[in-house]
Amino acid sequence: MRTRTRTGVAISTIALLTLTGCSAASAPDPAATSDEVAPGFIAVADSDAPAGGELVVQVDYDTAEASGLDPQGAATARSWMLEGLVYETLTTIDENLAVAPGLATSWETPSDTEYVFTLADDAVFSNGRPMTAADVVGSLQRLIDNPVTWTGQLGPVASIEATGDLEVTVTLAEPYTAFLAALANTPAAVLPIAEIEAGEVDITQEMLGTGPLVATAHRQDEQWTFAPNENHPDAADLGFSTLTIDIVGDEATRAAALRDGSADLAILNSTDSASLLSGTADARVATQRNTDFHYLMINSLGGDPALADEDVRFAINSAIDRDAINELVFGGATAATGVTPVGLPDSCDPASLPSAARDLAAAKAAVDAAGGLDLNLLVYTDEPVLAQIAQIIQQNLAEIGVDVSIEQLDYATYSGRVYGAPSDFDLALSWFAGYADPAMVTTWWNPQLAGFSAVFMSGSPELSELIAAGASTEPGSDRAATFADLCSLADEQSEMVPLVLRPSTIGWNTASLSPTLSADEGYGDFLRRITEFRAG
Repeated sequence: MRTRTRTGVAISTIALLTLTGCSAASAPDPAATSDEVAPGFIAVADSDAPAGGELVVQVDYDTAEASGLDPQGAATARSWMLEGLVYETLTTIDENLAVAPGLATSWETPSDTEYVFTLADDAVFSNGRPMTAADVVGSLQRLIDNPVTWTGQLGPVASIEATGDLEVTVTLAEPYTAFLAALANTPAAVLPIAEIEAGEVDITQEMLGTGPLVATAHRQDEQWTFAPNENHPDAADLGFSTLTIDIVGDEATRAAALRDGSADLAILNSTDSASLLSGTADARVATQRNTDFHYLMINSLGGDPALADEDVRFAINSAIDRDAINELVFGGATAATGVTPVGLPDSCDPASLPSAARDLAAAKAAVDAAGGLDLNLLVYTDEPVLAQIAQIIQQNLAEIGVDVSIEQLDYATYSGRVYGAPSDFDLALSWFAGYADPAMVTTWWNPQLAGFSAVFMSGSPELSELIAAGASTEPGSDRAATFADLCSLADEQSEMVPLVLRPSTIGWNTASLSPTLSADEGYGDFLRRITEFRAG
């Protein structure tokens, strides 16, 4: 059973002005660092720092979902982060990626398929109505009855019922070890079910949640503005008056905004961006480790006919130099990974995967047998790092007789070609959020569960069986062995190929902002601890 804490971490602020680089007297080291200033944190807000000002954050791109603003339909980390400012979930994750209390203050598990949640008695929607057990039941049932990408992550839910005024019991059809971690992401948020059912709120057009902020305006691909939710328990302690999130596609422009003070915090993506802030006294750049990872899609269904051959796909997979990607693109700040994000408990060892041997002679023989290959490789322009990875892959594949043409597309065009039916590409790069339990991301290798991947990969019954086994096995050596087999089989089939972990490079202006940032993140949410930020 876990006890819920709404007020965030309790960490001594002794000497934090020095540790977090908040002193304007000397310039901080311009290089991005992942050094922890406190266990599990790369930055901890100084409780004595000025507060109450306007907080301005710049991100690289907005997100437009088919489901509008409905958090249950959110399928990307950007959506989860933005909508997570307004909505809250039953569970959350802490700085160690462990499941922690959220809207559920505690829970008990009478059996390995039964979860009894005790709900917070201070959770209030921004319209002033207290959250009820009926909202929790209705929200989870709605997610199951109207399948979206996240529905499969909840696992085999058999029933959801209110068993008290502030108690909800969820029963699973079979054990699913990632259930609590799946509840921690925005698509599993608690919605105002009474207002939705009464037709008073169109949740696809407006957001009404129990979270710390209220969205006051949104211009797609330009800007979001938020104000405090006065009904939230942390409202009185919020360290800023308003939040503006500007969508700025050019990374150099985001770095410049930190230099001139027009932004308080910005996502930078590339570790090279630290050099853009060299000599800026009031700037700090840090690398937040993530379970997120970049991966390559090899289209076995709608791509070049040769890609239907597993031997050809594996040749492409085994020719890719992950070490070169790490060093040349990320400056050594990341690591190779398998399907289960490296670093999470029971995850597989990428050095043990079949492709790790990198037998270029065998790979070239497979390509030569196919008569050589001329393939396109799609990336989207919102994340320039993808083009850098693509260039490494292009060079790697040239060594085995594969001619690769890189196509850089806006995300809408990219999405239509990759995820449309039929798909229209040979190779494509993207990234997955790695979540907080290694069983979760493996779901995407089962096209029937994932949905989106069914247009470019077939998977296999054997792989699906391993995915199911990994999800139902308790953490420990048995699960680790299952994941090792799963990673190896997915590596051999080479339809979605994990490459390297995807760290986040975050910069902030120390003269105007004292933030709290965890060292690790599992759901792509670098604003997870925004209630602790102090903006002067």
